[in-house]
Amino acid sequence: MVTNRLQEYISPEEYLEGEKVSEIKHEYIDGEVYAMAGASDAHVSITGNLYMLLRNHLRGSGCRVYMSDMKTQVHRRSRYYYPDVMVTCDARDRDSEYTKAHSCLIIEVLSDTTEAKDRGVKFKDYRRSPCLEEYVLVSQDTMNIDIFRRNQNGRWELYSFVEGEEVEFTSIDFRCDIAAIYEDVTVVKADDVEEMI
Repeated sequence: MVTNRLQEYISPEEYLEGEKVSEIKHEYIDGEVYAMAGASDAHVSITGNLYMLLRNHLRGSGCRVYMSDMKTQVHRRSRYYYPDVMVTCDARDRDSEYTKAHSCLIIEVLSDTTEAKDRGVKFKDYRRSPCLEEYVLVSQDTMNIDIFRRNQNGRWELYSFVEGEEVEFTSIDFRCDIAAIYEDVTVVKADDVEEMI
């Protein structure tokens, strides 16, 4: 979650060096640095569940899964984000210790304060990466997962999954019941959401 802008323009090199010693994380957008806020119990639990499921699935495959402390580089070094979970299978990412630029899968867990940015600006930036095959948005309030998947024509298609369904990440040939992603998380049931409307 991004909270506030810290200062005027700094170079990507200054940003990357500063992040190595900073006690808090910052995202970098076109020369401006933004401090990251903490996350809710549900957010952390969903992120941890996804990491464990994907780590077990990818073990020995050559692909690597990272959670919220690894930066992804987009926009030719003018933007750096901390996705909640990302997977890279690209050998070029093995040479970079603090950033990854060739992810095939990026997952963001939504919150009230980040949903608009995750669906808008971040998705616009992420989809510029020719390596990215899937962008996943996970609700933390209800069992609802939206997967934007790049098709053979380079267009992005939306696949939505809800309670009782099996979620599929085709970029890494992964499937699981949606309930596994929400293990130990209290969510609003779909019937309750309909009653509130």
